[in-house]
Amino acid sequence: MTSLKPSQLISYLNQLVTSNLPISTMVWGPPGIGKSSIVAQVAQESAMQFIDLRLSQLAPTDLRGLPVPVPPAKNETAGTSTWYPPEFLPREGKGILFLDELNMAPPAMQGVAQQLILDRRVGSYVVPDGWFLWAAGNRKEDRASVFEMPAPLANRFLHLSVEADFDSFKSHALERGFSEQVIAFLGYRPTLLHKLDHKTPSWPSPRTWEMASRLHQANLPVDAAVGEGVAAEFRAYLAVYNDLPDLDAIVAGKGGKIAFPKEASSRWATTTGLTVRSQKPPEVLAVFQWLIASASEEWVQLYAADVVNQFQRRKQLANLAKVVMKDPAIQKYLTHYSQLINQ
Repeated sequence: MTSLKPSQLISYLNQLVTSNLPISTMVWGPPGIGKSSIVAQVAQESAMQFIDLRLSQLAPTDLRGLPVPVPPAKNETAGTSTWYPPEFLPREGKGILFLDELNMAPPAMQGVAQQLILDRRVGSYVVPDGWFLWAAGNRKEDRASVFEMPAPLANRFLHLSVEADFDSFKSHALERGFSEQVIAFLGYRPTLLHKLDHKTPSWPSPRTWEMASRLHQANLPVDAAVGEGVAAEFRAYLAVYNDLPDLDAIVAGKGGKIAFPKEASSRWATTTGLTVRSQKPPEVLAVFQWLIASASEEWVQLYAADVVNQFQRRKQLANLAKVVMKDPAIQKYLTHYSQLINQ
């Protein structure tokens, strides 16, 4: 089975859409990894409709529809029945019909879904052209109460596996305005991005870290989202913020006498904080100049990757290039991105 990072999965699914390949696709991954969010993002980026069906919460008749008797025609002795499909199934346009929690659905429900996937129809309902049929499910090893997928159904899918990846999470978190403390902590302790714990209902995953970010921004403890042990580590990490350099002064171009921190935990917090604060090209220029003068190459490259991605998402790379590419020292660190930012 092909295993992908979230960013790679998004790229793969986008390619299926742009190439107009309506091949049924199954996405496997542990709970909380963000499978449904990834599919929703692909639909949004492609300006397509998105219908998310949680099959584990449906009964077979919910998907197949209800039989309705048809009055017998004249000179006929018996009537017939027709199936009225549910209103949530698409009738027109283009989009993604997403069958989530497919292998958590009982066998009877999977049987109805199998007809939909194999034949693109169920009962009298036919999936319109222009709609992609994708599904997702958890793996057996995640102990997520899954049912065995019938071989004929499994054989009709492309099978993709997605794993937790900090760089993909960081890109998403910066775009969505997550707490910079959460991003910096996970940069320092990336193994805590996803750590399934069967002994407690609260454990860290990309989904629960998003919750934790919102809790932290509201000055609430994050224990309920990521569990007590991980929350304690996060609170201990926050102590580094008592001794960080003046980030606002650095962004403003006044960091000439400010030293780069020596501890790795503080370096993550500093670099993340500067990335979050770099909203305009002159600010990026000031941060680059400070990092080049005071930090090692790995931290300059880390900042470069994140800030280029941010400006690319905002479609402001051209404005950034006009300012920073005039500095020969910065050009050295942006060689990898030169083709991208000069488009």
